[in-house]
Amino acid sequence: MSGTLLIVVPAVFAAAILRGITGFGFALAAVPLMSLAVPPAQAVAVALLLQSFVGLRDVVALRADTDHRTLAFLSLGAVLGTMPGIWLLDRLSPDVMRIVIAGVVMLGLAVLIGRPQGLLRPGRGSAVGAGLVAGLFSGLAAMPGPPAIAYFLGTAAPAKRVRASLMVFFFFTSLMALPGLALAGQLHRDQVIAALVALPALIVGTWAGGRVFARLSEGNYRRAAIGLLAITAGISALRGLNGLP
Repeated sequence: MSGTLLIVVPAVFAAAILRGITGFGFALAAVPLMSLAVPPAQAVAVALLLQSFVGLRDVVALRADTDHRTLAFLSLGAVLGTMPGIWLLDRLSPDVMRIVIAGVVMLGLAVLIGRPQGLLRPGRGSAVGAGLVAGLFSGLAAMPGPPAIAYFLGTAAPAKRVRASLMVFFFFTSLMALPGLALAGQLHRDQVIAALVALPALIVGTWAGGRVFARLSEGNYRRAAIGLLAITAGISALRGLNGLP
């Protein structure tokens, strides 16, 4: 366990800095790094536990900057979309779906890059729709983030609100995912211990990333977020291609 933690804790710290800067990307960075020491399924479980643990703190600390109304509709959509996503996962190849998801994300990115901020009007319908797609993505490939990120980047919301809202949204989606992991037998005592030990690294790394975020302009934040979203799509496509026969 101690040897494993020597990799897990620094991995969590590095990923937490990314999370502190953009409000997302923690699992994207942490899971591959932690997978150097533990199986990928266990790394996913630790990442979800960490986001669940720190999420309660985020809800309180970021409450003034969080778009609570939009988050409620996004979360509602995610709840509605997760089970259909799981149903489709049982009938479709997850690797093919990762490639399809990557293509959808890249198409959305092309629209975001080519059109100015304010492309979307925040509202109940669009937020529930984005949450529904996030739930489908979560059920299909454990990737709830891209639709929510694209939704916020397509609005005229300030970077501070986008970052805070995304951090709280991923707390909610992590809570949604934990029961499924438990039923699948993927949650064990060792993962809980590893998450508790790495929690201070997550808190400190998020704080350090937040210091960087405070120096970013609105434009630089948007470029960093779009770049990270593109990396997410690229990694999804590579995972899918590597899994194809």
